[in-house]
Amino acid sequence: MVKHIARPLLLAAVLGTAGAAYAQSSNTQGYLIDSRGVVARSGTNLCWRTGYWTPAMAIAECDPDLVKKPAPAPAPAPAAARPAPAPAAAPAPAPKPAPKPVAKKVTLAADALFDFDKAVLRTDGKAKLDDAAAKAKGMKLEVIIAVGHTDRIGTDKYNLKLSQRRADAVKAYLVSKGLDANRVYTEGKGEKQSVTGNKCKKMGAENRKNKKLIACLQPDRRVEIEIIGTTTK
Repeated sequence: MVKHIARPLLLAAVLGTAGAAYAQSSNTQGYLIDSRGVVARSGTNLCWRTGYWTPAMAIAECDPDLVKKPAPAPAPAPAAARPAPAPAAAPAPAPKPAPKPVAKKVTLAADALFDFDKAVLRTDGKAKLDDAAAKAKGMKLEVIIAVGHTDRIGTDKYNLKLSQRRADAVKAYLVSKGLDANRVYTEGKGEKQSVTGNKCKKMGAENRKNKKLIACLQPDRRVEIEIIGTTTK
C-alpha cells in the first residue's frame, strides 16, 4: 500500500521535464507546496512535511495538536515610575534564508515502462528511469513521489492494484540505482485521474481485444514521478 510521510519526471509518450517553483510562505515553510500553491497532501489527506520541518513550524490545518494556544492575558501590573529608556540595541542581522526546495516532475508513459496490463519494467523503460535517478542525485533530495495511473479497461479494484504495483516497480528500480528507499513514496490512483476525458467514448467493447480503444487510452496509462529537493542552480 501507499507509504506516507509522518503526520506528516508526468508518464506521457515522451519523457519531459518541467521545473516548478516550490513555494514557501511564512506560515507553511515546514510543508511541501504543490504547483497550485497549497500544502501537498497524501492519498489519505495527510500533509507532507519537508526535511526542514520542526514542531515550531506546525500549522493548524496540518498539525493542530502542535499549535500553541494563546496564553491568557496577564493581570495589569500596578503603575510604577518609568525608568529612563535604555539605548536601543542594534538589530541582529537577518539570518541567511535556506535554499528553497525545487520540484521537478517527470511523466513517463506506462507503455514505455511496462507491457500492456503488466507491472514488470521493460529495458527501454529502465533507461528513462535512469534519467530520473540522475536528476534526483543532482540535488539535495527531499522526497520522490511516484504515482501510478491506468486506463478504464478492467474493474476499478483491479486497476487500483495494477497502478500501485507499477508505482512500486518504479520505486524498486530507483532504489537499486542508489536512492534512499525512505525518501521514495508511492501511490496508485487506478483509473480515477483520466487525461483522455470523453475522447475515447463509443469505441466499442471495453476490453483488451479492442486495439483501437487501447491505443486511444494510452495517455491514461502513466506513472508520474515528482522529485523534490534543493539545488544551487
